[in-house]
Amino acid sequence: MNTPAPIDTHSVMFITQRPDVIMVEGKGSWLTDNNGKRYLDFLQGWAVNCLGHGNPGMIAALNAQAKKLINPSPAFYNEPMIGLSNLLTANSCFNKVFFANSGAEANEGAIKLARKWGQLNKNGAFEIITFDHSFHGRTLATMSASGKPGWDTMFAPQVSGFPKADLNDLDSVKKLVTDKTVAIMLEPVQGEAGFIPMPQAFLQEIRNICNETGAVMICDEIQCGFGRTGKLFACDHFGIVPDIITMAKSLGAGLPISATTGKSEIMDAVHLGGVGGTYGGSPITCVAAIEVIKEMSRPEFMAHAVHVGKIMESRLSNWYEKYPVVGNVRGIGPMRLVEFVQSRTTRTPDPDTTLKIIRDAVSKGILLIRAGLYSNCIRLLPPLVITEEQLHEGLDILEGAIARAQS
Repeated sequence: MNTPAPIDTHSVMFITQRPDVIMVEGKGSWLTDNNGKRYLDFLQGWAVNCLGHGNPGMIAALNAQAKKLINPSPAFYNEPMIGLSNLLTANSCFNKVFFANSGAEANEGAIKLARKWGQLNKNGAFEIITFDHSFHGRTLATMSASGKPGWDTMFAPQVSGFPKADLNDLDSVKKLVTDKTVAIMLEPVQGEAGFIPMPQAFLQEIRNICNETGAVMICDEIQCGFGRTGKLFACDHFGIVPDIITMAKSLGAGLPISATTGKSEIMDAVHLGGVGGTYGGSPITCVAAIEVIKEMSRPEFMAHAVHVGKIMESRLSNWYEKYPVVGNVRGIGPMRLVEFVQSRTTRTPDPDTTLKIIRDAVSKGILLIRAGLYSNCIRLLPPLVITEEQLHEGLDILEGAIARAQS
């Protein structure tokens, strides 16, 4: 039996906790490490691989484009850039698109666009109301916009102009609205905080406030967009039409692409060179996103995603009935989460048990990740194309780990 060579990672910057294995191959719902062990991947690159690993259509499209043109620079139009822009506007209520490489860049672009629009149309208004426990990225501005505890001092001084409202508390929003308010920015389903959907009535009232005050409504759908909730956009569940939507992750199915889409009067406010980047709108990443939209446009694709979500909802609800350590289960569609507590009476978070369950489950062959303010939640992010058999196999492994932790 061959013994894998020791892993030398001394040159790799430590930015997150990683196990001592190297992932070497992925196919569909599976990942294989350097020891030959296979895992059902319920992490999928932090919610990016909506089509799973190694999707044949994606590979063919990328190969064809790589042979033709990879990046002529954003100084020129390219065919995939134009094609993707048209697809995004045709499948939304917007008419302009700006491309970048990550969710943080898309949100940074939305912030700049809103503030520039405020300079021109709202007497220099610049404040953007965001929400406690929100997550909008890891650039300095998006960290400042985020309501994640501790982020306001991590790289101080932060970027000013992001007053924080309480989630689902309309009065707290209204108290922050002034003549300096240019936008309200939110996640329709808070991701990092623990898959917390905003109530429809609350979102509709936010829309009303924006209408009354002339503020821009920005919906951050970096994690919850592009099929993750069973619809192309999470906003579609709530019957609201924002002024800007940001998207990434599932948009590229694993490739680094993001988009800021919005109404032309806002998108056209910024001066030339005000937003942009070397790789924005590159043919190779735009082709990937085009392939995603083609797949998601098939009626059976989204129907399957909805079916996956219903199975997950049923299984997780059953766990809540069976295991007291499960304090809550929630989500929309196939975007689901399990929360663990020491006691349902006190609702004291239990991050230690959560980590124990994850380690147990990983040892049995499923990849999982924590979430929530207290790291006491497990978020489930399988590919939207996962088979029913694979889904149940993964959920069986996780349930076994929960049962062992409960006993």
